[in-house]
Amino acid sequence: MRRGRSSRARGSVVAMADLLGDFGARDPFPEEIESKFGEKVLGNVDTLHQILIPTLSALSLARLPLQPDAEALSLDDARRLLLKVVGWRLVLSDDEQRPARLQCVWKVRDESCGQELIARINAALDGAGHAPAALIWEAPSSQVRAELSTPSGAGDSLTVNDYIVAARIDKVKTLDLIPKKRVWA
Repeated sequence: MRRGRSSRARGSVVAMADLLGDFGARDPFPEEIESKFGEKVLGNVDTLHQILIPTLSALSLARLPLQPDAEALSLDDARRLLLKVVGWRLVLSDDEQRPARLQCVWKVRDESCGQELIARINAALDGAGHAPAALIWEAPSSQVRAELSTPSGAGDSLTVNDYIVAARIDKVKTLDLIPKKRVWA
């Protein structure tokens, strides 16, 4: 049975599984059946039978290019995509009918680590064509907060580009900037 995109999902971001491609099996093409390829390979020990399993990095949103004219996401689509960017949360608009922005907070050791994290995020997104709406150092709590949104005519909204940028930010190395955990024996 051939798996493909539904007509409803072709032009939109509704089918997020399709966004990353289809890694399933396919039916043989008519030309392949006519060539009797199955008789040539079935049971032939010289034929290479290899199952390729995609790596997690191949499924990452960070590898996708930004879409130039991305449409605003519905609340349901925004929640589905939120599962692909761990650690980020959805901030809703005032009327709570549409997503307004994505937000992520990192706890760092001190102000210099906070500034270093902001510099690393900016370096990772340099030339991406989509900058965070806000990168803020919060002094009393030693936190860095990133907020992503796309400006539109009706205020801020979320597009698939915001999630792609969030996935790229997630690849930034932060282990050396966070506070060390003490373990008592």
